[in-house]
Amino acid sequence: MPSAHPYARAYQAQSILTASPGQLVLLMYDGALRFMAQARAGFALPPDDLHRIQTINTALLRAQAVLTELRANLDLSAGGDFARNLDRLYEYHLRRLQEANLRKDEAPLIEVESLVRSLRDGWAEMLHGREAKVA
Repeated sequence: MPSAHPYARAYQAQSILTASPGQLVLLMYDGALRFMAQARAGFALPPDDLHRIQTINTALLRAQAVLTELRANLDLSAGGDFARNLDRLYEYHLRRLQEANLRKDEAPLIEVESLVRSLRDGWAEMLHGREAKVA
């Protein structure tokens, strides 16, 4: 989707380049949630709409790509049980999104969206607490 403002893309790219690792994780959660919302919008299209399946498929694949990237960047040796549990949770998310896509069933998507939103909100709260301690 084209940006309304010509400098929005440059600003977005700069914000990514200057973000801390913690902020990047938050941006990735936001991206996954944005793609899941796009998939839900696809599910809302009439069943006879020619773009319905393409919209759902594209959005779910993008959400899966973000979650795969989050999973790939876990440090399982340094993160201990927390990282291993998060790895299993991401694996579950990916499997459920794949089910949603294959069956064109919105229920797994809604479940994963809720779980990812909880992770995102917890991550944001942790970052906010960290910033408050620094200030």
